[in-house]
Amino acid sequence: MPHKNLILGITGSIASGKSIIAAAFVQKGAALVDADQLARDVVAPGSPVLKQLVERFGERVLLSDGQLNREYLSQIVFSDAEALQDLNRIMHPAIGQLAIERLQQLRVKPGLPLVVYEAPLLFEANSEGRVDKVLVVKIDEDIQLQRLMQRDGLNETAAKQRIDAQMAQEEKLARADFVIDNSGTVHEALQQVEVLWERLCSG
Repeated sequence: MPHKNLILGITGSIASGKSIIAAAFVQKGAALVDADQLARDVVAPGSPVLKQLVERFGERVLLSDGQLNREYLSQIVFSDAEALQDLNRIMHPAIGQLAIERLQQLRVKPGLPLVVYEAPLLFEANSEGRVDKVLVVKIDEDIQLQRLMQRDGLNETAAKQRIDAQMAQEEKLARADFVIDNSGTVHEALQQVEVLWERLCSG
């Protein structure tokens, strides 16, 4: 039997610091598949997915250079549950297909200590079947709100809207194999990565 690399899914609520945690694993030698990057790849100018988005949301979702106008699309879907459902219906299958292809390639690639799949909507997209274990990055709700407002330049109402549009953090934590608490300093979070890395890679 050929050796198969372990795939660790990393998820968590918006502004919880998933990317910092994923990057820490990459620094230690893990390979990364990033669902946000896949989401950009599938809507490249001229792609079938971009065409579907234009059909559903209109020409205004395109920038003058033919790229997707993410900011405009975000404004539409975060204030309209039906639009968000439609967006997910168009995007998720395409992202899923690409994720499966890339993860399968990395699963059998020799010499990798770990494969990390960073997916903010891992549970929402029912894609936890693509990974062997799930790590949820946890964050204190007050800190999350502050970080999101700061990061995206949002007021409190808009920030809360984005948080509420996602699955509740408690539900994600209940389905986690591992949890890293990122409410403190980056250093404290990285120490937790260190411990988990040892656990996952020593077996």
